Amino acid sequence: MTTTFDQLGLSQPVLQALDMKGYNDPTPIQAQAIPAVLQGRDLLGIAQTGTGKTAAFMLPSIDRLREADNRIPFKSCRMLVLAPTRELATQIAQSAKDYGAMAGLKVQSIVGGTSVNKDRNKLHRGTDILVATPGRLLDLVDQKAFNLTGLEILVLDEADQMLDLGFIHALRRIHQLAPAERQTLFFSATMPKAIKDLVGNYCNDPVQVSVTPAATTAERVDQYLLMVQQDEKQALLEMILSGRHAVPGDLERVLIFTRTKHGADRVVKKLSQIGIPANAIHGNKSQPQRQRALDEFRRAKVPVLVATDVAARGIDIPGVSHVINYELPNVPEQYVHRIGRTARAGKDGIAIAFCAEDERAYLKDIQRNTDAEFERLPLPDNFRAVVEGVGPTKREPNQPMKRVNPRPKGGVRGGARGADRGERRGGERSGAPRTAEGGEQRTDRPRQKPNQKHASRAGKPKWQGERSGGESRGGENRSGNRGEQGQRRSNGDGGARRGNRGGSQRRSG
Repeated sequence: MTTTFDQLGLSQPVLQALDMKGYNDPTPIQAQAIPAVLQGRDLLGIAQTGTGKTAAFMLPSIDRLREADNRIPFKSCRMLVLAPTRELATQIAQSAKDYGAMAGLKVQSIVGGTSVNKDRNKLHRGTDILVATPGRLLDLVDQKAFNLTGLEILVLDEADQMLDLGFIHALRRIHQLAPAERQTLFFSATMPKAIKDLVGNYCNDPVQVSVTPAATTAERVDQYLLMVQQDEKQALLEMILSGRHAVPGDLERVLIFTRTKHGADRVVKKLSQIGIPANAIHGNKSQPQRQRALDEFRRAKVPVLVATDVAARGIDIPGVSHVINYELPNVPEQYVHRIGRTARAGKDGIAIAFCAEDERAYLKDIQRNTDAEFERLPLPDNFRAVVEGVGPTKREPNQPMKRVNPRPKGGVRGGARGADRGERRGGERSGAPRTAEGGEQRTDRPRQKPNQKHASRAGKPKWQGERSGGESRGGENRSGNRGEQGQRRSNGDGGARRGNRGGSQRRSG
């Protein structure tokens, strides 16, 4: 017999909100978790990503907050949801607003990478539901802009990833700041033994709900494997995205995962060089950049998104048709979260993994820990030749731009004049007289315009030839004067020589 939301004990405002979103039947995790949360029990939920964990804790929590009808505490909140990534926190906050649209509850979200002053203003008068990342929350606590004295419900979503990302000390401090009398909910797709030990310190006799074995992949995802060398991955990716190598399914929205931030940027740069638009999302991107990339991916304006594992659990986009593991994760559980970005909302999905020789150990760990079954796909024909640049399907390399000599400022006449001047200079160096190209003395050189700025120099050409005689700039007078001055200054031989020098220059003139 199929269970409906009406049979789970939810209030009428919440049921109206679900009807507005078109949700009729609960998922298995929702059917088991909602009654326990409505009773006020602590809960440990284990379910793979994409099965509706957000609604499993948000729907009953909204009803409990409505029934309690407590006032909003000053600089505090009644329900706190902690998420490991900014994207996941933003999506949970939006879901809380949708589910609580008819309940009249105030919802706020604070994440890193945004203005701290704006977050202070958000929380100054308090809120009913707050969705936050641990780092930004403690920043506001240290600034005495927020406290946890009014907390009634504490939720840790994707708890295992928060510990993997190093939030253990932040979680311990939040646990100490929160009131002892509260309801605590843990949700995650995987639950290692270390997490279970930690749950004992946060929860009080929790109800454990597990709808699928830990770390198993989604049933609706078809998984394929391509064995390829590390230096061949980029070429293979380009051939798949450009349609030169067929893979199962229609490429609508493609999510590509890399292990490092620089690797994600490098893939985006290479794709843009061949005309395939793509965006990157990772920890070095600011929050506006990450949000813009997600929005363009959601609207299919940029249908290719390259991400690191920081976004593996923060992307809830139903239209993702393919997930490509450009690099296999070194943690097997991360593979589950990666391919969980497809096959959402009841749709089918395709996951393709690129595996190099040095990643075979990662592949074995994934198969051993997740029971993943891969179908081997062949590489394109003559693929190695394509990679080396001699294959028929290799794209044409970018042709280098030809160097073009700049046009002379004086136009054609100025260019010819410059060429003539260069030939004359070459003739001077070799001892030949200044002649035009035909060897005749050049007499058709245009007269230079007079210098109007200095009227006294009008009509006088610039420096041409040697300074001698009347054509030199006053050379005769200056030479003669120097000789006469030398005779007056000294009656010796030195003065006479200077005088004779001046006289000889005068005679040569």
